[in-house]
Amino acid sequence: MATILNSLNKSLIEFINEQQLYFVATAAAEGRINLSPKGLDSLRVLDKHSIRWLNYTGSGNETAAHLLALNRMTVMFCSFGPKPLILRLYGTAEVVHEYDTEWQEFLAEFSNPLGARNIFTMQIDTVQTSCGYAVPEYDFLNQRSRLEEWSAQKGENGISQYWKAKNVKSIDGLPTGIRNQ
Repeated sequence: MATILNSLNKSLIEFINEQQLYFVATAAAEGRINLSPKGLDSLRVLDKHSIRWLNYTGSGNETAAHLLALNRMTVMFCSFGPKPLILRLYGTAEVVHEYDTEWQEFLAEFSNPLGARNIFTMQIDTVQTSCGYAVPEYDFLNQRSRLEEWSAQKGENGISQYWKAKNVKSIDGLPTGIRNQ
């Protein structure tokens, strides 16, 4: 049922571009494993070996911390429609913060970067597809607007203060790369 590939192909790229939800998993050598759902207009396929995704401000910043400690990442897409499929991307990733030179260039790739915290570029070394036969079917209603509303209400200074309070270290105490200004 599972197929292992070295890179994405056209049909898998089309599948990714149709998804409204994906999941990102990371872990340091010790401590908690992080698995986060992602939505909004936050992911781009760059080519058959790489993706880029925009990470919005959230309650933790585990992915950035884990990548600084142990650079590995899994991204999973799952069909909730009539045609079942699970797609996993395995590889390494680099994190870009607002103080990095690439920030503005990468940020311009996304339609609504309000509340953007990090941008990750993942180099894919393994692609795995599996059947997804046990995944239920769901209908997509819409993306939530609450994060955008919260970010607009907080403003740039408020978001910066939030980062200082909640995003400088992971829940396991690892540094995330957010500068505590």
